[in-house]
Amino acid sequence: MISKARLAVRESLAPLSPGDAVIVAVSGGADSLLLAYCLNIEGTALALRIRAVIVDHQLQDGSAKIASEAKTALQKMDIKEVEIISVDVVKSDGIEADARNARYNALNSVADKSSATAIFLGHNKDDLAESVLLGLTQGSGTKSLAGMSTHDGRYIRPFLALSREEIISACDEVGIVYWSDPHNDDLRFTRVKIRKQIIPLMESELGPGITDALARSARIFREDSDALDTLTDEIFATIPDPTSIEVELLERLPSALRKRVIRRAVALLGATRITAEHLGWVDALISQWHGQGEVALPAGVTARRESGRLALSRQGK
Repeated sequence: MISKARLAVRESLAPLSPGDAVIVAVSGGADSLLLAYCLNIEGTALALRIRAVIVDHQLQDGSAKIASEAKTALQKMDIKEVEIISVDVVKSDGIEADARNARYNALNSVADKSSATAIFLGHNKDDLAESVLLGLTQGSGTKSLAGMSTHDGRYIRPFLALSREEIISACDEVGIVYWSDPHNDDLRFTRVKIRKQIIPLMESELGPGITDALARSARIFREDSDALDTLTDEIFATIPDPTSIEVELLERLPSALRKRVIRRAVALLGATRITAEHLGWVDALISQWHGQGEVALPAGVTARRESGRLALSRQGK
């Protein structure tokens, strides 16, 4: 199984150039340690400058010890640049989302400072399948259902075609000793319920292969979402002022494209966390107009229809 893991990492290196600086995010778990192991081997041909970053979220007793043990494991792999970053998780959107935000902020900061070309993450096929079901429970759109992609900006996830079982098998094959996060067995978290209860129930009732099917669906959603994003880019480029968009232009667009254009426009004013319900209210100013008043959105952004245009503004701007 280690050969399959190494091949996945080798193929993910195609966009990189000799001498590039890259970061590998390590938690001490099987996924990230195996990723670091394979990246260190496969990156030799490109003379990559590999920096391992361990983010200590400080959410569990003994987290500093776990981070220290992960650093020792990486050094034994002959990865010379290893950094432990302790972060304070600001509670706002739920512990999982808050921890993820803190982690990505830390990784992005290190990448910026070190001029890293890529940040490698150890998500696997099971993570991808779980993301699809999680998106469905939240009523998310195509982009959320698409979950994670192998290449997303400077983020690279080589293991999305490998199952959790295959990764553990590869670790055992080369003697990687990994940490098992107790949060991964904590049924208070929705993702854990999906992993431990929902997917096993689906497979027992519907037959095996559910994880593979969900992962395939995620890839299809990703292709569709990318195509819609490309069309949105083209349309948005024709709009002179995103705060004052001609209703006639928006009326001609299919709903999926129109809502993407609206989301892009309000995000420019700072409303980056808008729900499908928010979008529906703004879209109604175009598709179901009957003289309704302005729509209030997060970040103090408002939308209204005036003089044949969708007018967007923000308090204080």
